[in-house]
Amino acid sequence: MTMTDPIADLFTRIRNAGIAGRKKIDCPHSKLKESISRLLVREGYLDEVQVTEVDGFKRMRVRLRTDQDGSSVISSIQRVSKPGCRVYRQSRQANAVLRGLGLGIYSTSKGILSDRDCREQRVGGEYLGRIW
Repeated sequence: MTMTDPIADLFTRIRNAGIAGRKKIDCPHSKLKESISRLLVREGYLDEVQVTEVDGFKRMRVRLRTDQDGSSVISSIQRVSKPGCRVYRQSRQANAVLRGLGLGIYSTSKGILSDRDCREQRVGGEYLGRIW
Protein backbone atom coordinates (compact mmCIF):
# COMPACT_ATOMS: atom_id res chain seq x y z
CA MET A 1 0.00 0.00 0.00
CA THR A 2 1.35 3.42 -0.89
CA MET A 3 1.61 6.28 1.54
CA THR A 4 -0.46 9.35 0.70
CA ASP A 5 1.34 11.87 2.90
CA PRO A 6 4.90 10.89 3.94
CA ILE A 7 5.53 14.22 5.71
CA ALA A 8 2.50 13.73 7.95
CA ASP A 9 3.75 10.19 8.62
CA LEU A 10 7.15 11.57 9.74
CA PHE A 11 5.48 14.17 11.97
CA THR A 12 3.21 11.52 13.49
CA ARG A 13 6.13 9.19 14.20
CA ILE A 14 8.02 12.02 15.93
CA ARG A 15 4.93 13.07 17.92
CA ASN A 16 4.11 9.50 19.00
CA ALA A 17 7.73 8.76 19.96
CA GLY A 18 7.80 11.86 22.15
CA ILE A 19 4.57 10.88 23.90
CA ALA A 20 5.75 7.29 24.41
CA GLY A 21 9.13 8.42 25.76
CA ARG A 22 11.15 6.85 22.95
CA LYS A 23 14.62 8.15 22.15
CA LYS A 24 14.69 7.27 18.42
CA ILE A 25 12.44 6.42 15.49
CA ASP A 26 12.98 4.55 12.23
CA CYS A 27 11.14 5.50 9.06
CA PRO A 28 11.43 5.08 5.29
CA HIS A 29 13.88 7.51 3.66
CA SER A 30 13.13 10.27 1.19
CA LYS A 31 15.13 13.37 0.33
CA LEU A 32 12.32 15.63 1.54
CA LYS A 33 11.99 13.90 4.91
CA GLU A 34 15.77 13.94 5.32
CA SER A 35 15.87 17.69 4.58
CA ILE A 36 13.10 18.38 7.10
CA SER A 37 14.85 16.26 9.72
CA ARG A 38 18.20 17.99 9.13
CA LEU A 39 16.48 21.38 9.54
CA LEU A 40 15.06 20.20 12.87
CA VAL A 41 18.56 19.08 13.93
CA ARG A 42 19.97 22.50 13.00
CA GLU A 43 17.22 24.24 14.98
CA GLY A 44 17.73 22.04 18.06
CA TYR A 45 14.56 19.92 18.04
CA LEU A 46 16.29 16.64 17.12
CA ASP A 47 19.71 15.22 18.07
CA GLU A 48 20.79 13.47 14.86
CA VAL A 49 19.66 11.89 11.61
CA GLN A 50 21.30 8.78 10.16
CA VAL A 51 20.55 7.28 6.76
CA THR A 52 21.22 3.55 6.44
CA GLU A 53 20.48 0.90 3.84
CA VAL A 54 18.62 -2.24 4.91
CA ASP A 55 17.92 -5.00 2.36
CA GLY A 56 18.43 -2.57 -0.52
CA PHE A 57 16.07 0.10 0.90
CA LYS A 58 17.18 3.31 2.55
CA ARG A 59 15.93 3.93 6.11
CA MET A 60 16.21 6.96 8.31
CA ARG A 61 16.93 6.77 12.03
CA VAL A 62 16.11 9.95 13.93
CA ARG A 63 17.19 10.54 17.54
CA LEU A 64 14.91 12.84 19.52
CA ARG A 65 16.34 15.52 21.80
CA THR A 66 15.24 15.30 25.42
CA ASP A 67 15.26 17.51 28.52
CA GLN A 68 17.07 16.71 31.75
CA ASP A 69 14.01 14.81 32.98
CA GLY A 70 13.92 12.64 29.84
CA SER A 71 10.88 14.19 28.14
CA SER A 72 10.98 15.31 24.52
CA VAL A 73 11.73 18.98 23.79
CA ILE A 74 9.00 18.88 21.12
CA SER A 75 5.66 19.92 22.63
CA SER A 76 3.71 19.84 19.39
CA ILE A 77 4.35 19.20 15.70
CA GLN A 78 1.59 19.88 13.17
CA ARG A 79 1.14 19.51 9.43
CA VAL A 80 -0.28 22.67 7.81
CA SER A 81 -0.22 22.13 4.04
CA LYS A 82 -1.86 18.81 3.15
CA PRO A 83 -2.18 16.96 -0.15
CA GLY A 84 -5.86 17.93 -0.39
CA CYS A 85 -5.37 21.57 0.63
CA ARG A 86 -1.99 23.13 -0.09
CA VAL A 87 -0.99 26.29 1.79
CA TYR A 88 1.47 28.72 0.21
CA ARG A 89 2.92 31.82 1.84
CA GLN A 90 4.99 34.71 0.59
CA SER A 91 8.07 35.75 2.56
CA ARG A 92 6.29 38.63 4.26
CA GLN A 93 3.51 36.23 5.34
CA ALA A 94 5.97 33.80 6.99
CA ASN A 95 5.05 34.84 10.51
CA ALA A 96 6.90 33.56 13.56
CA VAL A 97 5.35 30.58 15.34
CA LEU A 98 4.46 31.40 18.97
CA ARG A 99 6.23 34.76 18.62
CA GLY A 100 9.55 33.11 17.81
CA LEU A 101 9.42 30.24 20.32
CA GLY A 102 8.37 27.78 17.61
CA LEU A 103 9.45 27.04 14.07
CA GLY A 104 7.63 27.15 10.73
CA ILE A 105 8.87 24.72 8.07
CA TYR A 106 8.69 25.84 4.41
CA SER A 107 9.49 24.14 1.13
CA THR A 108 10.98 26.83 -1.12
CA SER A 109 12.92 27.10 -4.35
CA LYS A 110 16.06 27.30 -2.15
CA GLY A 111 15.24 24.07 -0.28
CA ILE A 112 13.62 23.39 3.07
CA LEU A 113 13.85 26.54 5.21
CA SER A 114 12.61 27.80 8.55
CA ASP A 115 10.25 30.78 8.79
CA ARG A 116 13.15 32.94 9.97
CA ASP A 117 15.29 31.95 6.96
CA CYS A 118 12.38 32.67 4.60
CA ARG A 119 12.06 36.19 5.94
CA GLU A 120 15.84 36.79 5.79
CA GLN A 121 16.22 35.44 2.23
CA ARG A 122 12.89 36.95 1.10
CA VAL A 123 11.60 33.73 -0.36
CA GLY A 124 8.19 32.11 0.07
CA GLY A 125 6.87 28.64 -0.57
CA GLU A 126 4.69 25.83 0.69
CA TYR A 127 4.03 25.98 4.44
CA LEU A 128 4.67 22.34 5.38
CA GLY A 129 4.22 22.48 9.14
CA ARG A 130 5.02 24.03 12.48
CA ILE A 131 6.73 22.79 15.59
CA TRP A 132 7.22 24.03 19.13
